[in-house]
Amino acid sequence: MSFSIEGKSTIVTGAARGVGLAIARRFVENGARVMFVDLDADGLKFEFQHDPEHVRYFVGDLRKELTRQNLLSATLDEFERVDILVNASRQVLQSDIEHEGRETLETMLDQNLRQNYKLSRLIARRFIEQAKSEPSENHIIGSIINLTSIAARRAQPTLLDYSISCAAQDQLTRSLAVALAPHGIRVNGIGFGSVMSAKLQKEIAGNSKYRESIKTGTPMLRIADAGEVAAAAQFLVSDGARFITGHILTVDGGRSLLDRVNVPHH
Repeated sequence: MSFSIEGKSTIVTGAARGVGLAIARRFVENGARVMFVDLDADGLKFEFQHDPEHVRYFVGDLRKELTRQNLLSATLDEFERVDILVNASRQVLQSDIEHEGRETLETMLDQNLRQNYKLSRLIARRFIEQAKSEPSENHIIGSIINLTSIAARRAQPTLLDYSISCAAQDQLTRSLAVALAPHGIRVNGIGFGSVMSAKLQKEIAGNSKYRESIKTGTPMLRIADAGEVAAAAQFLVSDGARFITGHILTVDGGRSLLDRVNVPHH
């Protein structure tokens, strides 16, 4: 059983930083051709200069239909096909019940749900079109991954709207998996907890209490590296996972298993 992604043409959104960048880099390191997508042009250009053979980049707002169409066209111009889509572009905003919440909820639903849904449908149609002339031996013609969070199941009062958008993203993953399975397209998600991104490093800098609260709230007593989420993504898009679809793979060091109320169950 192979976990190779050698030669696969991949689109990774949110690829200028954080987990999206880690996934895109890992895929390139393992032989994939990757279209890095983000609004941050400077970050994307750096990656292209680092590996101009396997990396291409696209700058644009994927909430717009024309931008999504242009992304697909640009990918086909460069790679001639697309095999994998990783929806790693995410918006995380704090909100609670005391605020109206409409602005934050709509913003995150646009970024975390609607954008991914529409892009996934566009790319899925391309998978199907390609398969008409290129029959797949293992009946798998494409793979989609959605990045989500354990906040979908472990709600926090200060992440009210984000938790809602993540729960919707999980259901989107399952629903697309069922709808696209007959075509040979797999759709999975990765739900993760705290990852040591540049943003989190900034938040915990000089705040040892915050850092320790994350560690002690995680059974494995540490914060994940973005590369660990990237490794899970490679597994899910490889042939080694070809009978897995509609699954939300949790990468959180056991954090979502905890019951923090320290009293006996009755």
